[in-house]
Order: sequence, then C-alpha cells, then structure tokens
Amino acid sequence: MKNIKLVLVLLVLFLAVLFIFTNNDTAEKNQQKKPLIAVTTFALYDIVKHVAQDTVEIVNILPFGVDPHSFEPTPQLMAKLEKASLVIYSGAGLEPWVGSFEFKVPTLNVSKYVELRHLDADEHELHDHHDKQCIHNSTDPHYWLDFANMQKATKVITETLIKLQPQYEKLYRENEAKYIKMLQNLDKLYKENLRECKLDTVVTSHNALGYLSRRYGFHVESLTGLSPEAEPSAKDVSRIMKEVQKDGISTIFFENFVNDSVIKRIAADTHIALDVFQPLGNITKDEAKAHLSYEDIMKRNLEKLKKALDCK
Repeated sequence: MKNIKLVLVLLVLFLAVLFIFTNNDTAEKNQQKKPLIAVTTFALYDIVKHVAQDTVEIVNILPFGVDPHSFEPTPQLMAKLEKASLVIYSGAGLEPWVGSFEFKVPTLNVSKYVELRHLDADEHELHDHHDKQCIHNSTDPHYWLDFANMQKATKVITETLIKLQPQYEKLYRENEAKYIKMLQNLDKLYKENLRECKLDTVVTSHNALGYLSRRYGFHVESLTGLSPEAEPSAKDVSRIMKEVQKDGISTIFFENFVNDSVIKRIAADTHIALDVFQPLGNITKDEAKAHLSYEDIMKRNLEKLKKALDCK
C-alpha cells in the first residue's frame, strides 16, 4: 500500500512539473511570435505603444536620454534591427544615418505622410549658418509637435500594423480612435489656452517650436537653427539679448540634450527665468522612468508656453 501511495505522489509531482514546463514553453513561444517593431523618435514610439499595446515588442532605436539629431547607431544595434519585422523612422532629415543603411526588413518613413514645414526666409539665414553639418535641407523635422501631423502619423502607423497583424485589426482600430481623440483634445486645449496672450514671442536655444508657433500664432526667436548642437556666435547672443529686452520676454527655453552654458549666461545677464521645453524627439531617462506619455509631456509644455507668453 505504501508503495502505491509513493508511486501516486511521484506521478502527481511528475505531472505538475510537466505542466509547468509545458506552460513556460508555450509562453516563450507566444512571446517569440510577437513581431519586433523598431522605432526612432519618442513620439512615434508612443503611437505604436498605444495602438499595438502588448501585441508587439517595441525597441527604441534611440536609447532614452540620447539626442536624436546626433545619434549614430552601433553595429550591435544595426544587427538587432535586421531581426525586426518593421522599422519606423521619423524622416525629414532627422536620422541621416538611415540613408547609409540598407534595411533588409520593411521600413516606414512617417515624414512622407505628414505636412512638413519649410523654413521661412529669415530662418534660412540662421539655418545655413549653423546647420550645415546636421540637416542638409530646409525642412523642419519636428513635425510631431503639430497635432494634425500626429493624427496622420497615427493613421499610417495603424494601417501598417494591421498589414503586419490583421488578426488584431479590431483592437488596433479601437486604439487608433482613442489616440486620435486624445490628440484632438490636446489641440483644443492648446487653442483655448494660447488664444489670449500678452506676448507673442518665445525665445529658445534652438528652433524646435516652428510647428507649434505656426499652428497657434506666436513667434519664435532661437539662438541657433534646427541643430541643438550648433555653436552660437557673439552675433547670435547679441541678437537674442536685444529681442529679450525689446519684447519683454520673461522666460528662455532650452532642451535637456543641449549645451546650456550660453543660454544660461544670457538668462543670468538679462535676469530672465530659464526653463526646459521638451520637443519630444526623445525623452530623458527620468521621464522614461516616470512613464510619461506624449500627452503628459505636451500638457507640461502647454503650461510652460502659457507662462512664457503671459496668457490668460
């Protein structure tokens, strides 16, 4: 009798272990079945994350905390990209390394599906002076700061994801609608809050607010052109200081990935507040740890713009 009981106990233990291993193996296989989506800028990452949810594995081509303008992928990263099912990149000259790499997987250049802003005459001079090493055209690549463009980007990314995994079309369509509604609400919020402002000019370290200024009717004065790495000249510093004094500016914006020594000196010399504006090409490690979304950060940006423009 004791032997029979022992055999039964061992049999139960064997079946339990077999069940655990079988489940783990199935889970691993299901995980492996998820397509790998590689994305460059944070704004596009946020779209994929909200539309696809956990049906895909997302890889940030740009690690959090790295400036997208100067990023160069490592050979290890490029090897990983070859395992991806899809590579989504911003385009419009933001990732110059893309042109020198021959992808063996499907790619999506989102800039082909949005309305790009071309530099005004006065921006050309500043752009030509500073940005020859960075962006070799007269197109502003920060199109994701326009909510209408983000809606277009959401639609084309959703269509691409559906082609990749048609079994999730219903889920993707539902999430697409929610995300677009969020963008429409942000647009409404910006219009309402920036409608009545005492000032009409924002001063920044580099020219990343062109799409926002065009959509909501304010002017931008930047220390440098489109490249945050450009070195400002003494003439640039003098020009910005004159603008600050002339327009009664209360705040100067800079970015986390930019050398802020010059802009800090200008702020100190003119007794003006200094604040960070997040243009969302990428986010910092701290912002990533806080799980901040595109919506979260754009709401923070709005509050800072309201204060800088002295809006009601």
